[in-house]
Amino acid sequence: MIKNAIAPIQAWLLSQGRCVGCSMPLTKAKKTKVKGGTQVTCKCGRIYMHNGKTYRRALLTEVK
Repeated sequence: MIKNAIAPIQAWLLSQGRCVGCSMPLTKAKKTKVKGGTQVTCKCGRIYMHNGKTYRRALLTEVK
């Protein structure tokens, strides 16, 4: 039930280009070029993938 309330908020934050944990703009986060696009690491430790337009949480197979 809590997941149903939190998921839309997290999706909105990602669409705004913000971290779902600390809401820091991901444009200020550390970026690393990888095969599938750009790996973005927030100051709180969450890792995202950026393909030029949208952000998404990185999969475990994409994290090294």
